[in-house]
Formats: sequence, structure tokens, C-alpha cells
Amino acid sequence: MPTLTRPNCDIFYEETGDGPAIVFAHGAGGNHLSWWQQVPVFASSYRCIAFDHRGWGRSIATGGPGPAAFVDDLIALMDELRIEKAALVAQSMGGWSCLGAAVQAPHRVAALVMADTLGGLMNEEIQPVWEESRAALREQGLEALAFDQGLRKRDPALAFLYEEIMSMNPPRDPALLGALGALAPNPDAVANLPMPILWVVGGNDPLVPPAAMRAAQAHVPGSQYYEIPATGHSVYFERAEEFNGQLNRFLVDAGWGTGI
Repeated sequence: MPTLTRPNCDIFYEETGDGPAIVFAHGAGGNHLSWWQQVPVFASSYRCIAFDHRGWGRSIATGGPGPAAFVDDLIALMDELRIEKAALVAQSMGGWSCLGAAVQAPHRVAALVMADTLGGLMNEEIQPVWEESRAALREQGLEALAFDQGLRKRDPALAFLYEEIMSMNPPRDPALLGALGALAPNPDAVANLPMPILWVVGGNDPLVPPAAMRAAQAHVPGSQYYEIPATGHSVYFERAEEFNGQLNRFLVDAGWGTGI
């Protein structure tokens, strides 16, 4: 089982395929298995790395620092695998890892995809929409909001699989995600990031609403925005074919590989 030894945690990862590197960073409702609809597709042309954040999946933490180490864990994983530069694909919680890595080491990031995530980015336009979405989270909980509940009728097997993957995460303190606040990036640093950035969101996402994602895109000159209608907080999982198509287009336009 491939792991990277880090303080109080061995970070689990899987590596598939050859070519320019793509690192996939899952959200709080997932783990490395969440990318089962992306890795087999992109591994035909790319070196795909899917990992478990500390405290998720097989990355069993024995103590702190928790999410405060996410960015350093990601950069250390790239170092371990001798990846000088990679495209980073972030889902929800993974956005804090990937956006933080892009700010901390922009020369290591060829392209950045932020799926249903702000990665802690905040400004006057984003703040009110974000606070409203936090109220929904407190009322309904992450499990109810992780994907559009219409998926249960549209594709019950897919909804069941999402919940099965989520159930494989170890128990954790619900307050743990509050530590992500320590990773909030400097808004000016984000606005000046040099790599191509794509913001992708589900039109029905209650956790990171399209209005917040559009404000994030407007904050970063030259970045792109793509919205997938009738989709919730997990665009990569709920509408994998469309998500993969946009990811492929974006990477090719960014000059990162020749596509799938």
C-alpha cells in the first residue's frame, strides 16, 4: 500500500497512468475512491494521482495538526513522487489544499480546477452568499447536501455508491473541518495567480452556490467559469461525462498534455 510518511499520518495515494501529472484532491464527503470516473479515463494520457487527505480514507491520523497540514501534505506528496509540476483538480474541501498549494508554490502548478469550492477565498462579493450557504449546512448537514437529491431518482445506483464511498472514511470530530479556516489564502495572492484556473459548479449546489463561484471567477482575471445545470455539490460524480469533457478541454487549452 503506497503511503507518504508525514507527521502523525501516513498519506495514502494511488498512481495510475503515464504522462503529464494530474493530482485529484477529494472533498469531505469522499476519499481517493471518489475519482473512479476520472482516473480510468485520464490515465490513458496522464499520470493520475488520487490521495486521501489526512483523516480520510486510508490516511489514518494519530494526532494533529489535522487540516492545517493539507497544503504541506500535498506539496510533500508531489516531492515524494518527483512531480515538478502538475495540474491540480480539487473538489470541495480539496480546494483548500489545491488553492493553498497554488499560492504557496505557483511554479509547481500547471493548471488549477476548482470544482464546487472556493478554497477559502473570500471577498465582499463572496461573503454574504457564503454565509447563507453555511446556514443551510447547519440545518441539513453535509450528508444531505453532498449531491443533488434528485440523483436518487435519476440514478439510484450512483447515489448509493457515493454514500458507500463516504461511509469508508474513519470517524472524525465534526468540528475538524473548522480548522480549514487557517488555510484561507490571501485574496490578492489568489487574484495574481499565474496559472490557468477553471471554476466548475453545479447549478443546484447549495453548499457553494453558483453566485459565489461566479464572484470567485470575477476575482481572478483571466480565469474561466463553467456551470452544469440540474447538478448539486458533486459535479465530478453526478455528471462525470460532462465534467470530464470540460476538464479535458481545459487541460488541452492550458497546454498540459494532448488530451484524452
